[in-house]
Amino acid sequence: MQFYTKFSLGEIVNAQVLQEIQDKFSEATGLAAVIVDPDGKPITKPSNFTKFCTFVRSHPEGFARCMACDDRGGRKAVELHRPFVYHCHGGLTDLAAPIIVQNEYLGAFLAGQVVLPQEDFDAKQEMFRRLAPYAMDEITLSELFDIIEVVPENKLKAAADLIYIMSNYIVEMGIANIAQKQLMAEMKEKADLESMLRASELKALQSQVNPHFLFNTLNTIARLALLEGASQTQEIVYSLSDLLRNNLRDIEELRTVEDEIKYINDYLTIQKARFGERIQAIIDIDPQLLEVSIPALSLQPLVENAIIHGIEPKKDGGCIRISGKAEGERVTIIVSDTGVGVSPERVRSMLRAEKRTVTQGHSTGIGVMNVHKRIQHYFGSQYGLNIDSKLGEGTNVYMYLPLCYHS
Repeated sequence: MQFYTKFSLGEIVNAQVLQEIQDKFSEATGLAAVIVDPDGKPITKPSNFTKFCTFVRSHPEGFARCMACDDRGGRKAVELHRPFVYHCHGGLTDLAAPIIVQNEYLGAFLAGQVVLPQEDFDAKQEMFRRLAPYAMDEITLSELFDIIEVVPENKLKAAADLIYIMSNYIVEMGIANIAQKQLMAEMKEKADLESMLRASELKALQSQVNPHFLFNTLNTIARLALLEGASQTQEIVYSLSDLLRNNLRDIEELRTVEDEIKYINDYLTIQKARFGERIQAIIDIDPQLLEVSIPALSLQPLVENAIIHGIEPKKDGGCIRISGKAEGERVTIIVSDTGVGVSPERVRSMLRAEKRTVTQGHSTGIGVMNVHKRIQHYFGSQYGLNIDSKLGEGTNVYMYLPLCYHS
């Protein structure tokens, strides 16, 4: 069995509750008890520990051996899927019941520290043999060992059954608490998404064009109309009208990558007229990906970020490259720029679930976080955006989508 620690026992069951369960068990049976993590380290304070075990644990070597023994006992119980009765490193008899929540080994309920009467087995001599390498005081060990309770086998079996019931009760508590945590997380995620996708906000985004973007575009058209014939001016006007028409369509629908690329070309036509040779653009999308589904207005905000925050601040401008490829059932689209780059703190804030702020110069007002969340809304949490950037070198934004063709 493999051991995972996605959750820790202390995270899903309150430590005070674990302590109360353990204390009650120890009070009812008279046995020592402790609850440990997957490495054998105590989660709770020991209950009713014998003076012998307390003395052994007071030595660094003894404590390390106790934890290692507790670890082995718990893991053996996992393998057997039932309580495990065993001799500890000091020769005493112990019990272990595994605590397994959603196929994850989170620890064990341990009890015992008793002597079990057995023919042909001298527990005291075995204790001396096992502890001999650690130079502990033999007189003290002998005196403390002699007062350890001798427990008949039937009582030990009853204690094993009870410890198994208690561990299963802890498991049930853990499962219930995990379900509650997951439900709360899902409710929060849903609330965040609904807030981000609130219809009134989206309609506001769709129905307005950032005045800075529109002002720059109209200035460009005016300059071109003055300096040259009508052909290039006509191309920009058409690009602008198509771009505005795209922004006014339903943002909640899925489109094809080909549609998004068409509108990126319209956007780049306008920006190239504005910036001239300072902006170079390369689009290299595998033709097989053109019919893949993508949320509307997903690529344009990324290209705008690349221009406004990456390339525009550079005196000599730079290059934007949009590439895409399929790897198995996943599509990766990369928007790269050779701009000024972004600091790690800025990268983290761009993908943090904060209230949207409209960035000056953007045509849609839709931020990177909005794109990321909408992709996850449609396709699941394994998809979305990832950003890799180096100051002074540029930025790569990776968009992950499923290989799902538009119907």
